[in-house]
Amino acid sequence: MPKLVVLLEQLFAPVPGGTGRYSRELTVALAATAPAGWTVGSAAAWHADPTPAIIPGVEGPHLLPLPRQALVAAWDWDIPGWGIPGWGSGLWPGGDAVHAPTPLAPPGPRRGCELVVTVHDTVPWTHPEGLTRRGVRWHRRMVARAARRADALVVPTAAVARGVPRHVPCRARVHVVGEGVTAAVLRLPVQAARIALRLGLPPRYVLALGTLEPRKGIDTLLAALTAPHAPDLPVVLVGQPGWGRLDPAALARQCGLDPARVHLLGAITDEELAVVLHGAAVLAAPSRAEGFGLPVLEAMAAGVPVVHSDAPALVEVAGGAGVTVPRNDAGALAAALRAVLFDPATAQAMSAAGRRRAEQFSWERTARQVWAVHTELRQPRSRCVIP
Repeated sequence: MPKLVVLLEQLFAPVPGGTGRYSRELTVALAATAPAGWTVGSAAAWHADPTPAIIPGVEGPHLLPLPRQALVAAWDWDIPGWGIPGWGSGLWPGGDAVHAPTPLAPPGPRRGCELVVTVHDTVPWTHPEGLTRRGVRWHRRMVARAARRADALVVPTAAVARGVPRHVPCRARVHVVGEGVTAAVLRLPVQAARIALRLGLPPRYVLALGTLEPRKGIDTLLAALTAPHAPDLPVVLVGQPGWGRLDPAALARQCGLDPARVHLLGAITDEELAVVLHGAAVLAAPSRAEGFGLPVLEAMAAGVPVVHSDAPALVEVAGGAGVTVPRNDAGALAAALRAVLFDPATAQAMSAAGRRRAEQFSWERTARQVWAVHTELRQPRSRCVIP
């Protein structure tokens, strides 16, 4: 019985972020939609506690013989003999096909075993200031190698599909496969009022979701709330601190915003996220660069109006159901937020449009398209095709 193995190392990261959610939700959906005769397993570096990567219905995780940093180095350096009999063979994740939901992947496929890698964005080239120097170098190497050696690449938007070959030679065929909405974040729990009280949610607020790092444009959002024409509402920030040591309270003080208007929730559960989403008056997504923009999709699915930047991936995902403003333009962002918040008819129309747009995405659909990629690899292969 053939097996597809998904690499779940991102679930062990200190800040799993959006790629962590993608890894988990995709794996769950792959197991639920597996073609007849196929099974789904998982693999990761060696960890004393494999719990983060245990997913019902998925075999494993199979723990490789090296801890995280050593495995990253071994795959990065392409240690000779890693994929042939001997100690190096233990670094192959196993299975008849492998899906890497992040650029952390083996150096290439083995004979008879396909390797597909998801590339989420081209940030290491377009916005290198959004990563550490080491992170930029590593991501560029891994994406370039995947484009050269993997059997196929999966990208979340056509914007990323167009961007990849601009930066790296591409032998692998590129498939655009969108993401989905986790059902749990749309179900308002019975104890919603109690959760809202425990989280300290204001009665009405602007919401921003995502890892707190410079490219997310949080500084632009906070500056927008100080504009004379900005809505006098607090902002709720959901997400763990990422690279850059972003301090929202310090940013608020720098731009003249009362830090008391900034509510920082950090990492929250899906149940809590459902409460936070449904309580938001508007979602602000002022990112400077994205590969997909899952918070935009989740907010639209919950019926929350969305104001987003003109980052190409966000424009693509929103599909006209949100309000677009130029990146880094605090004044335009303030005006758009005010227009949505003080015009009930506009907000209602955006809510309906957003729900319709979000209905076009689901993790089940994502998984079936990923399965189609792996199935297609058993047919004659073609070179990189960009939509």
